Amino acid sequence: MRIFIEVILPVFFIFVSGFILQKLFKLDIKPISTLAVYLLLPFLVFDIFYTTPMNLSFYYISITAIIIMVLLIVVSVLVCRIFRYSKSETSGFLLSTVFANSGNYGVPIILFAFGQKGVVYAMPLMIFHAILMGFVGIYIAASGKGSAKLALQTVLRQPMNYVIIPALLLQEFHVHIPDNFMKSIELVSNTSIPIIMIILGMQLANVTVHNINWGRISLAVFIRLALSPLLAYLVCLFFPMDPMLRNVIIVMAAMPSAANTTLYAIQFNAQPQFVSSCTLITTMLSALSLDVLLAWF
Repeated sequence: MRIFIEVILPVFFIFVSGFILQKLFKLDIKPISTLAVYLLLPFLVFDIFYTTPMNLSFYYISITAIIIMVLLIVVSVLVCRIFRYSKSETSGFLLSTVFANSGNYGVPIILFAFGQKGVVYAMPLMIFHAILMGFVGIYIAASGKGSAKLALQTVLRQPMNYVIIPALLLQEFHVHIPDNFMKSIELVSNTSIPIIMIILGMQLANVTVHNINWGRISLAVFIRLALSPLLAYLVCLFFPMDPMLRNVIIVMAAMPSAANTTLYAIQFNAQPQFVSSCTLITTMLSALSLDVLLAWF
């Protein structure tokens, strides 16, 4: 109960605020999302990579993220073949199980659970997840039809990817940014996480749930909320990493289905109703699953 009140409930309070706002005023989410993606996130990413020393942890972050994703794809494909899902159903199922909402859900949970030290690990992991989703997620949604080019274009359009190398170079060569400019960067950076959380609440308010295949939904929920963190834990056992980093990787793997996968499903007609239903249901149930997982830590 203490974990739920101190960690989960504050995060859901912000989600619900965005949810209620959208239900009342029916706002256009795209301009707000564009603000977050093209302005706020780049400032946040620059701030993190400029102020955080690079070390072996970033190698562990990238390699474990790839391994966990591959394992989830293998498990999900096996499930789809066992139950003889169609190609479209398989694409929708993979989108719902493989990719976690590490951005506008995972980072806030890490912040409330582990503080700024955890966010230092969570931010690079979120960025790497976004890159993987940009390539592999679009490839899955498009069922391999011309998706490699589109995936590359999607990743190249993300401005946050262009601030990583300058931030690392400035840090590596000890280039000091004047204090007043750094305060401006931090001011914008600090607004990004709460606004991104509100956007998720607004996105969930637009999700409609009907004609649900509860059997398929249950399988997706189990893989996303239970099996994924278990696989992450087993993968982390093979690397001599810092316990905080291990905890962050496991918790980020336990996040609900990524909200962006709904956009991919709509764009490529990959069972968008199923994918949006999974996003909503896994987000709601994650309040319980994350409570149990964080209590275990």
